[in-house]
Amino acid sequence: MKKMNLLFISLGLLSSASALAAEMRFGLEAEYPPFESKNAKGELEGFDIELGNAICKVAELKCSWVESSFDTLIPALQAKKFDAINSAMNITDKRKQAIDFTNPIYRIPTQLVARPEAKLAPTADALQGKNIGVLQGSIQEVYAKAHWEPKGVTVTSYKDQNQVYSDMASGRLDGTLVMSAAGQEGFLAKPEGKGFAFIGDPVDDASILGSGIGFGLRKGDEALKTKLNAAIEKVKADGTVTTLAKKYFTGFDVSVK
Repeated sequence: MKKMNLLFISLGLLSSASALAAEMRFGLEAEYPPFESKNAKGELEGFDIELGNAICKVAELKCSWVESSFDTLIPALQAKKFDAINSAMNITDKRKQAIDFTNPIYRIPTQLVARPEAKLAPTADALQGKNIGVLQGSIQEVYAKAHWEPKGVTVTSYKDQNQVYSDMASGRLDGTLVMSAAGQEGFLAKPEGKGFAFIGDPVDDASILGSGIGFGLRKGDEALKTKLNAAIEKVKADGTVTTLAKKYFTGFDVSVK
């Protein structure tokens, strides 16, 4: 009997260890609607939240969420504060020097938002002497600092994209470079975005803007990468990504070409 009890205890411990191994802790920056934000009840919501839950369900993982500012997500992942980054992070060569990524899940263009009457354009010449706000740690910050700042454009970085919108509305900024879906749903579709619009075509530099958005992973975490990639392909094939995009974005093709 004693041996049987020990066996049951052993099996119970193994079961608990298996349950713990099945948890997926996603790191995110929760101030970037419609990708991730909090509702009036303080609950996380948005495209990436539903996408993460859908992928976890297919992969048979239990999702949980850990909040961090966007510019600290990569070091926090490396410090094992969570298992993967799920926060609209584009896959770029520079980021791949520090972390690994799953396959791209979706893609969003990057555009300038400003007042049309200012007659600006997403070029260094047109923005010379202007002040453009960007999210700290974002590819938009990298692009603006590489292409615009050396030619006389002031690029101001913020830890929160909502602070950028607030300073635009108050006249402290001339515009922002932002992922188009975030600019549309997070600012232009709201009362404070009245009088602003997308200006010109999306900017283009694949070496900076990357190949699409995926989950960031620690280097060498191949088992998790394989598991997530299999689930990602399923939610892309069954239309889940397209359905969620139609729910959260207006008029944007998010497919990875």
